Formats: sequence, structure tokens, C-alpha cells
Amino acid sequence: MKSTKLASRYAKALFELAQQRGELETVNQDLALVKSVIKENRDFRGVIESPIIFPDKKYSIFKGVFNGKLSDTSFGFLSLIIRKKREPALGTICDEFLALYNKHHNIRIAHVLTAVPIKPELTEILRHLLEEDLHSTIQITTTVDERIIGGLMVEIDGYLYDASLLTRINRLRAEFSHNVYQAAF
Repeated sequence: MKSTKLASRYAKALFELAQQRGELETVNQDLALVKSVIKENRDFRGVIESPIIFPDKKYSIFKGVFNGKLSDTSFGFLSLIIRKKREPALGTICDEFLALYNKHHNIRIAHVLTAVPIKPELTEILRHLLEEDLHSTIQITTTVDERIIGGLMVEIDGYLYDASLLTRINRLRAEFSHNVYQAAF
């Protein structure tokens, strides 16, 4: 809870600074890059979370990885995070900032789970339908999981629309297990 509050405060401060400087789009792209590096590189994540690596060493690693790839505002923010020894919360700070950016631009993320990969045309139709219904810009991420057998599941802002065959089969199983009808023979 404490780290989420901390991350939220840092993200909000950076969001307001970027907005004042007119660099909101640039900082958003920068933090998306930082988030992807943290997510995809286990060694980098280990450096960030390590309490035994000194801040000046972490700064030189950050500089080596991100120098020339980030705006001055974003790089200055990363430097501040390292000086304040808040780098273990950097991934959460990036998530909070990106959530603020999406809220500001009325963007929602739809996570679509299907049993087989879906064609881009179908994804585009689904995006268009969701945008009409929710009056928001929708970004779709797709995941394939053959365990749902067929159909799809769409999760947006904590709400789940479940049209999978697995759920329908489980409902039928539950219904048949509680069936009071007994054959009279």
C-alpha cells in the first residue's frame, strides 16, 4: 500500500511537470520504454531492486542504458528517483504515470483472451464496437489460452465479459449436478 501511494505521488508530480512543459507525449513514450526495459530485462530489474548497489553505481547503469534515449525531463526524473533511493518503485511509478496519461486522454485498455489467435480485422471490429459502447479510445491486447476452448473473454477496467465455451460448459456441469429430476425406473 505504501509503495503504491509513493508511486502515485511521484507519477502525479511528473505528469503535472510534463504537462506544464508541454512534453506529455514525449514523457509518456519515455516511461513506456523504461517500463518495457524493466519488464523484459531481469538483470536490470535486479539492479533496481538491489539494496546493496550504491546509488552512484545505479545512476551510471541508468545513464548507460537510457542516455540519449530519453528526454531531459524523463532522465532528470530518473536521476531524482535514484538520488531519493526510490528506484525499487520505478516500475509502479511508470504504471501509475501511464494510467494517468490514459485517463487524461480517455484511453482504456481491453485485454482479450481467446482460444486461438484472432485476425487483425476481427480485432479492429471488436475495438470499434467497444469504442462506440464505452465512448473511449480502446487499446486492445490479445492473449491466447487454449484452455478456454472457444469464444473470448474481454476485461476492461476490472469488468469481465466472459463469452468462453469453458464458462458455458462449467455452468452446464453445475446445472446438471444440481438437477432434481430422477428417472422413475
